[in-house]
This record gives sequence, C-alpha cells and structure tokens, in this order.
Amino acid sequence: MYEKLNVIYLAGGCFWGVEAFISRLKGVNQTEVGYANGIDLAPTYEKVCSGRTGHAETVKVTYNPGFISLEEILEKYYMIIDPYAKNRQGPDVGTQYRTGVFWQDESQKKIVLKFFAKKQDETNEKIHVEVGPIHCFYTAEEYHQKYLERHPEGYCHVDLNLINDKEFDHLTKEQYEITQLAMTEPAFSGEYDNFFEDGVYVDVVNGEILFSSEDKFDSGCGWPAFSKPISEDAVTMNRDFSYGTTRTEVRSAKSNCHLGHVFNDGPGGTKRYCINSAALKFIPKDDLKDYIKQLNNIKNKR
Repeated sequence: MYEKLNVIYLAGGCFWGVEAFISRLKGVNQTEVGYANGIDLAPTYEKVCSGRTGHAETVKVTYNPGFISLEEILEKYYMIIDPYAKNRQGPDVGTQYRTGVFWQDESQKKIVLKFFAKKQDETNEKIHVEVGPIHCFYTAEEYHQKYLERHPEGYCHVDLNLINDKEFDHLTKEQYEITQLAMTEPAFSGEYDNFFEDGVYVDVVNGEILFSSEDKFDSGCGWPAFSKPISEDAVTMNRDFSYGTTRTEVRSAKSNCHLGHVFNDGPGGTKRYCINSAALKFIPKDDLKDYIKQLNNIKNKR
C-alpha cells in the first residue's frame, strides 16, 4: 500500500539552506527546490534573480503526516527565518528571497493562517511572511537540487545545527545520509550486496526486523535484493519522482527511514526490493532468539 503523503511549499530566502534544513526533519520524505508564485511561465535562475518574474525561491516539501504534522514543520521553518524581514533573508536581498508559506488545500490553509495569527499576536513587530495558495511552481535547475549535500562547504544562511539529531548519534555519516536524506550508496559497495548468511536484516535506526535471508537473492544489481519484506506491515511505499523518473520508494514503517526502492523484475515474477546495505543491520540466525528478547525489553521500557 502507499502511504498518504502531503505537500507544503516553503520560501525562506536562498533555497539551498532551507532545503538542507527541512530535508533533515524526521517525517519529511522528499524535498525539491523551485520557483513559486510568480508571473513568468518559464522561469530560470537568471530570470528569477533579476527580481522581475515575481517568483520566490521555494522548497516543495513532501511529508508523512503520520510522523510529522504541518504545525511541527511550520515551527521548524519559523526557527530558521527572520519573519520581520521584508524581501530579505540573511545577506540576500530581493523579492525572490521573500518568506512565504503556500498551501495546496483548505485544510492546510486553516492551519497556516492559525499558526501565523498566533505568531503575530505574540509580537508588536509586523510579520512579513507571505501566506497563500501555491500556483505556478516550477522545479529549479538540476544543479540546485540537494545543493548542500553535494557541496557541504557551499553558501548557506541557515544554521543547520538547529536540528537535534541525537536519536541518530549511533549512525555513521553514510547511514544517516541514506536513511534520513534518501541518498544511495554506490553499486556493489555495500556490506550485504554479496552476502547470504542465514538470519534477518533489521532497521539500522530502530532495530525493527525488516527482511529475512530466506527471501534474499543475487540480482546482480549491486545492492541487496529481497523478494519481499518480513511482513507487509514492516515497510511503506511511496511514489518517488526524483531525478526525473517515477519509482516506488521503500521506507521502514515504524521509523519512516529511507531503505531503497522496489521493482517488478524479481525472479519468477516476484518483486525486487532493492535496499541499501547501510540502512540495514544483519542478525545471524543463531543470535535471533536473544535479539528478539532484547528488542522486546527495550520496547517495554519505552
């Protein structure tokens, strides 16, 4: 089944930093930078930078409301903007750098208006965050997408340290980037690609059992491949439109962590769950009984 996802559009100055920050929120499945609410029907970065197209640099945020609410996203967004600045954020000046929250339906409209009405009541200064429906969103050029992931030392007016990642302290940099930022490890590089011992594979973030070695096969694709998850409830699937293609993304149901993608080309007409090794941890069959006991003890303490 496909998880019901929502989309909200956030403008907060240079979209590089806003995208990098928002993409790190648990429950945010995808982010895409672009140009919104302008008058030019074919905006380019150069046109938008001229200030004559009316567009705002904007991040399209796809999120899972089962893990993060729109109110929570707005609170995090409000942390990284200067709400009192008009047509400016940080050192960037111009209408393209204005702040704004753009909704796509009436339910979001009510939440957004209520949120900013409350913020305005809490201050004597005028808040200059534009709010309204989204229209004419255009995806920005490919080199702008995930810019700070590809250029970590690049310009950013947002303090990315405001995200509290303590729950991910046990992850390596690669594990964090794959499970939380939906990146992909290079083909044939993963620990479990050519690995076929008996046991189970668990979510590297929360330890939930996801796949069994009994369903693992050598697909030759360069990533661990499974014909099915341990149970239908172990994973969720979402449409993924990144990189100009349409794929089905696989996420861990209980942690909402990115795992990989599923395809319909498995052996004998089965599916191929193509999963990143870095999103998994292997538990040998001989250790499984003790592992389940430890996992249940942890759950009972929560």
